[in-house]
Amino acid sequence: MSRHCVSDELGEHSMEINRVSSSHRHAETMPYIQRVGMPPKQTLWEQFFGTVNETFFSDDPYRSFRNQPRSRKFYLGLQAVFPILEWAKGYNLTKFKGDLISGLTIASLAIPQDIGYAKLAHLPAENGLYSSFVPPLIYSVLGSSRDIAIGPVAVVSILLGNRLSSEINPSTDAIEYRHLAFTATFFAGLTQFLLGFFRLGFLIDFLSHAAIIGFMAGAAITIGLQQLKGLLGISNFTTKTDIVNVMHSVFRSAHHGGKKNNKLFWVPAIAPLISTILSTSIVYITRADKHGVQIEAIAIGRTFASMKDYHVDGNREMVAIGAMNMAGSLTSCYVATGSFSRSAVNFMAGCNTAVSNIVMSCVVLLTLLVITPLFKYTPNAVLAAIIISAVLGLIDIDAALHIWKVDKLDFIACMGAFFGVVFDSVEIGLLIAVCISLAKILLQVTRPRTAVLGKLPMTNVYRNTLQYPEAAKVPGVLLVTVDSAIYFSNCNYVRERILRWLTDEEEEIMKGENLKRIQNLIVEMSPVTDIDTGGILALEDLYRALQKKEVQLALANPGPLVIQKLLDSDFVSLIGEDQIFLSVADAIQACTAAAQQLP
Repeated sequence: MSRHCVSDELGEHSMEINRVSSSHRHAETMPYIQRVGMPPKQTLWEQFFGTVNETFFSDDPYRSFRNQPRSRKFYLGLQAVFPILEWAKGYNLTKFKGDLISGLTIASLAIPQDIGYAKLAHLPAENGLYSSFVPPLIYSVLGSSRDIAIGPVAVVSILLGNRLSSEINPSTDAIEYRHLAFTATFFAGLTQFLLGFFRLGFLIDFLSHAAIIGFMAGAAITIGLQQLKGLLGISNFTTKTDIVNVMHSVFRSAHHGGKKNNKLFWVPAIAPLISTILSTSIVYITRADKHGVQIEAIAIGRTFASMKDYHVDGNREMVAIGAMNMAGSLTSCYVATGSFSRSAVNFMAGCNTAVSNIVMSCVVLLTLLVITPLFKYTPNAVLAAIIISAVLGLIDIDAALHIWKVDKLDFIACMGAFFGVVFDSVEIGLLIAVCISLAKILLQVTRPRTAVLGKLPMTNVYRNTLQYPEAAKVPGVLLVTVDSAIYFSNCNYVRERILRWLTDEEEEIMKGENLKRIQNLIVEMSPVTDIDTGGILALEDLYRALQKKEVQLALANPGPLVIQKLLDSDFVSLIGEDQIFLSVADAIQACTAAAQQLP
């Protein structure tokens, strides 16, 4: 009887193609079978460093340093730290023209955004502009992207403002509040820098795309609700951000206003919109600031939407963004990051390099030097209208509907984050988003998919019988697959699920006629990327349970890491070397041949 054989000599570096037979008497009739390949045996340190390298350096960032002279390695090292050295070599006037236009364009977008977002963070307008002056300069030297535009963003601004205002009142202790904001910016930058430096950027992957969609939409509504204070001219407004308290504050204000003059209640509601249209210049001309109109920032009516952007080299981006925030905190800047809306405008305007960020910084600097005194003549109502129109772009209904259509669990994560932000706070919404995302991962890990495979007609291909009803099961053989690594968290489920498949097959056989009893159970192991000691113990329990049923267990196509552990644990010796096969087809062929030899 021919079987796949796996050598238990751990010092061997490979397995050769060979012919195996269990009896010399039948050797001339046995099929040609290839042994399962074995990876080179590694020492403990080689295994450890290999795992670390694959986990933290899977992108192989040091590939370009290999086989290079020392001077070249030094220059490549400088390029790795300062990417500007890489693209600056081929910089020319043509590229500068594109960057100049792009820089001027995003500057016109950045100025109103910075002022509005500074208000969300309860900071003066100039601090918002500083955040589009210093950080972009630093990022243009350290950042790896040539299209991203740097500056404050709405969600980070409101998150910072809400969190810090719970500690210090920005109205009564403005100086202390600014100090706290700059300190928070420094530590935020330090955290980003360390995560990138130690290549821990993969941690952000625990927040799923669906959760981000819901979180951003909830944050947009929260931001819009907070602007009702300035838009409606409400003096006593709640400091909480959830929709229940905000609407209660609005209706309470409307009730008191209605008592004074019911017929004229619509006046304060429509007045801010009129002010928005008439713009800041009218306030300046009429000196309305001297008659009780609250003022703070400049008004430039333009719809915009922004969200945090992530690029291919996430670790390098985190290092650059962390460094710019640490430096920015020392120059009166608050947290800045990549803005999606500015980056999109930057790209469409024809930017070529990070020089567009430098151009934007120069324009912002001129703005700070020339027209900063005029910022105080902009009414809060105008700024509130701009912010409300801006954050509407963060609500992506089409994306939410697409998530519902594709994956219901993702939609639950999306809605959980959304309702957490809207009905409680941004922090709670973010926490719910992370928890639901982690719960989804745990659910998928602890309950991996299993399936029964059958042979497609006229082929040697085996596929899921539910997906391919025409796939025929092999008489006397149950072929199952596990689409996951087998760990302690799911091994008991995998074992019980396989035994349940076997029970279901046996019940079908008992109901039918002339059907062959299951004699072999083959587990297709190619999707199983790893296995731990708990998983191996589960396979041993499965083997013993099958032995009681007089069913032979076989494995097909185990990966290098899996077969190494199966050898180290002596599991291969337990089930027999001739029960490990290179492919499902070979396993089926061997099982069929063995059945024909039985009396």
